[in-house]
This record gives sequence, structure tokens and C-alpha cells, in this order.
Amino acid sequence: MVTETAPIATHSDAIIRIGGLLADSGIPAPDAIGHRVVHGGPTLLQHCVIDDSVLRRLETAAAFAPLHTPAALAVIHYAQEHFPGLPQVACFDTAFHADMPDVARTLPIARELVASGLQRYGFHGLSCESIVHQLGDDLPARTVIAHLGNGASVTAVRSGKSIDTSMGLTPTGGVMMGTRSGDLDPGVLLYLLREKHFDAVMLEDLVDHRSGLRGISGTSSDMRLLHAAAPADAAARLAIQMFCYGVRKQVAAMVAALDGVDLIVFTGGIGEHDAQVRAGICSGLSSVGVSLDEGRNRTANDPISSFASSCAVRVLASQEDEQIARHTGTLLASAGPSATTRLVPQR
Repeated sequence: MVTETAPIATHSDAIIRIGGLLADSGIPAPDAIGHRVVHGGPTLLQHCVIDDSVLRRLETAAAFAPLHTPAALAVIHYAQEHFPGLPQVACFDTAFHADMPDVARTLPIARELVASGLQRYGFHGLSCESIVHQLGDDLPARTVIAHLGNGASVTAVRSGKSIDTSMGLTPTGGVMMGTRSGDLDPGVLLYLLREKHFDAVMLEDLVDHRSGLRGISGTSSDMRLLHAAAPADAAARLAIQMFCYGVRKQVAAMVAALDGVDLIVFTGGIGEHDAQVRAGICSGLSSVGVSLDEGRNRTANDPISSFASSCAVRVLASQEDEQIARHTGTLLASAGPSATTRLVPQR
């Protein structure tokens, strides 16, 4: 394992540095590169080997995730230039949710728009897959996964399959996040269009960059900074309370979708490291049998649920890179006799 922490200006510089690290360390050149791609649109719903057709469809799908897909495409192109001829694989965050039932996937809009690909796709799928993989035979029938970070989502998993999730057509939907609004009354956007003369660029900037924790606090999207400011800052306190309250409501909704819950898993940067947020979320879930052990929660000593809790609560690390490597190896092994053993995930 070779690691390095350093400021890197561009995606191209990052790829070049990775190549340099591999060469300098004496590690053999990779056999393949796996890429995390947030959104493949309506035509790319499963992990796949990247070819020209896939690239064209990714470019078309960029409108679904303008914060993520253009950057992912840039990394793919730079990787192709720096590692010419090396197989590359796209691993989609939407893939885990691709088989959600129609009742969860379908948006309540005109049928012709649904037919054009406007639906609930769901995201953080690689993170959810990694939780399912880590649990293995210990995965219960009804699990709720709360991936909480700068982006946040809550997913209902029945017997290892996603049946509903909080994010929708894009990664902007669902619970309030670091700078993203999450779900809004559509009338808010219509009001801003009509009365405040917002255009699409202004709306996108608002819901993706000036909302969520940053919008409410007026200062920061970093939960650590908000905790530090909260004792003297009412806006920071409100931002934290709204985040916990919103996630709690989504967890309860997923419990209803599952008709009960056996396990809640916290993952992601906030989910794994913020005991105060975990406690704030779980404090309102006693009606579904959730009870935390204060000491275990404070130290993230898994499991963090108390003996009295009828629902287990755990903290597990998101292992998206490992999932990318697994999918890349599986896809390339199935594509030909040259098995892939050295894989470089790109995120």
C-alpha cells in the first residue's frame, strides 16, 4: 500500500502523480483502472467496461449530475492518455438501486416525462454495496443504511437489495446536506423563477452550493466547525438540528418501507465519526426500538446500540474503493482469460 497526501491542482496532475508513485515504489503497473461514476443516466445502469459508446452515453448523462459526471469524465480521459490501452471500468453509484420497485422508482409526474428517463435513481450505491459486503452472512432482512457526509442519503435494504432511497433523479435530492438543499417544495423554485427572476444557473447554484448546512448556518458546511460554533451561534445550532431531524425522518420513512427494521448502519464521514449527530438522529427513534449505548456511541465501539435496543445500530466504514476494485476484477475476469490482479480505483 502506497499513500501520499499532497495538494494537486488538476485531474491530469493527479493521474500523472499516481503513475509516478507506482513507478517510484516498484509496484507493477496496474492491469486495469476502475472509476466511480455517480450517474450513468437511463442507459447505463450497471457497472461496465468503458468503450467509446459508454463515453458518449456518459457525456449525454452529464446533465443528470453536473457536479460529478464532468469531473469523472475528465479523470477517465486523462487516465486513458496516461495509461494507453489499459482496460477501464465505470462503476455506477446508481447500480445498487437499479432494481427498486416501481412504487419507489417512479416520480409522480406526467407519464411521458417518466418514459424519457426522469425517475428516482438513488446514489451512494457503492457505499451501500460495501456495507452489504462487510455484513455478509450477518446481514439481516431489514437494514437501513445512513450514508452521511457532505452528501447524504438514507437507503432501505431488504435482504441485500435496495427497495427505496432518499435521493432521487439527482444527488441534490433527499435529506439536507453540506451545501445541497435536499428535497424542496417545487413551488419554491417556481416562486424564485417568477418573482425573483432566477434562471437555471442561479437555481443550480442555490440548491447545490448555497443551501443545506452552509445555507442555514450562513458560515460553513463542515459539521466539525458547526459543532465548535454551536454553543454561541444559534444559526449553527439550527443547522445541526435540522440535519439530524431530516435524517431521522428519512430513517423512519425507510423503516415504514421495510415494515420494520433489524439494523441501522451509519457510514460516511459524518456517520462514522460524529457521535453527537448519531445520538441526535437516534434520540427520536425510540418508537421503532432504537436505543444507543452512550459510551459505545461516543467511541464508535461497534455496535453502538444498547442491550435494550430491539434494533441493532452499527458504525461501519464506507469501502467504495474496494467495491470498485471488486467490480473491475469481476468484469474483466468474465471478459477474457487474463485475470485482473492489480487494480487502481479512481474517485
